[in-house]
Amino acid sequence: MLKAKHKTGLVFFPAFDWAIDPTHPEREERLLYTQDQVIEEGIFDIDGIVELKPDLVNVPDVQRVHFCVPDSLSVMTESHFISAGGAKTIGCAVMEKTIEKGFALVRPPGHHAMRVVHGARGFCNINIEAIMIEHLRQTYGVKRVAIVDTDCHHGDGTQDIYWHDPETLFISIHQDGRTLYPGTGFPNELGGPNAIGTTLNIPLPPNTSEEGFLYTIRNVVLPILEDFQPDLIVNSAGQDNHFSDPITNMNFTARGYAELTELLNADIAVLEGGYAIEGALPYVNLGIILAMAGIDYSNVREPNFNPEQLRQSQDVTRIIGKVGELVLAYWQQRGAIQDQVRSKPTCGRRSRQLFYDTAGITEMQEETIQVCDQCGGTWRIDSTSDRGRHILAIHIPRRACTKCQSIGQAWFAEADAKQFDMIALQDQSTDTYTVRKA
Repeated sequence: MLKAKHKTGLVFFPAFDWAIDPTHPEREERLLYTQDQVIEEGIFDIDGIVELKPDLVNVPDVQRVHFCVPDSLSVMTESHFISAGGAKTIGCAVMEKTIEKGFALVRPPGHHAMRVVHGARGFCNINIEAIMIEHLRQTYGVKRVAIVDTDCHHGDGTQDIYWHDPETLFISIHQDGRTLYPGTGFPNELGGPNAIGTTLNIPLPPNTSEEGFLYTIRNVVLPILEDFQPDLIVNSAGQDNHFSDPITNMNFTARGYAELTELLNADIAVLEGGYAIEGALPYVNLGIILAMAGIDYSNVREPNFNPEQLRQSQDVTRIIGKVGELVLAYWQQRGAIQDQVRSKPTCGRRSRQLFYDTAGITEMQEETIQVCDQCGGTWRIDSTSDRGRHILAIHIPRRACTKCQSIGQAWFAEADAKQFDMIALQDQSTDTYTVRKA
């Protein structure tokens, strides 16, 4: 009888009642085929692999991470509460050591949802990994977290949430943003002035194969993780790098995903994208589950696998090597880069226009952060959408210094309620969320 080397927990939530539309690639079949495969392969008969039932997150869990406009219930369905709850269930089980590793196979996904939420972006309404992580920090005292996002699309939402957090290392490995949504995730996107280098982007060229992905993990990601020394590693386990995915241009395989999982050795994996519903997802998920459990995955093979057709060109290999060298150089020089950034007169201010492709909303943001040597710095965002909503979002970080706490409280108290539909204070130092409305 097979026995898992690492006791591994799985949560399944296909979200039967949520879909963008019945034929959209982000629909319940993404997980139903995987469930069938797991049952057919007898995965739950393996000693040490257990299924857990998803809990729900609550509104305070969401408010610890997001400013939802006009409120959480307006941008979320019940499925979003359960999807984030599935990740939370896995995270809590890992922290309480009832399992060693866990995989939340849930939808709707989350890694395109930013700190301020006016609607859905990239199929995402809320960021389920961030909600899980901040719950674990509040409940169990977790400090240093590394998030490695292996979805084919840049995890711009997770990047935004942790842009100013020096205790969260966010690494995104994705198809080059010049060729794929959301068009971001370049190596020079390194984080805010108090957290330079804890955001790292590794854009890979189209037609990157198993060779390129595994080279990047071994030679770039693992050395950086070793330097950072996180208390917890979370894998945003998007599977749309697969060679059969209908909306991307990569050449990764199910066995390659399994090897990546083994190398990364994450504590928690959370499903993100992946839209080859029959030809890839059941096999990729199977490989990831076996790798997390420490069970041989060498016989995992999807239909239409042809290694000759998936071979990586020399040009692609050369580009991957240069990108890896650049990212490592940024990591090694992050202190000097931070000094350079802070010397600029525009340091601490950022203006952005964001498009919610799923919801059709355009948002304008004016952001100001307090540059600080003691903590991540308190910050505020003046956010306006073309739907007529105007809010002021103020954030005090979890381990804020006394000065930044005072600045954040003053910004909230002094803001003119007549100028905004909503003024919200997200004070992680006291785990409170306070709203003033006109």
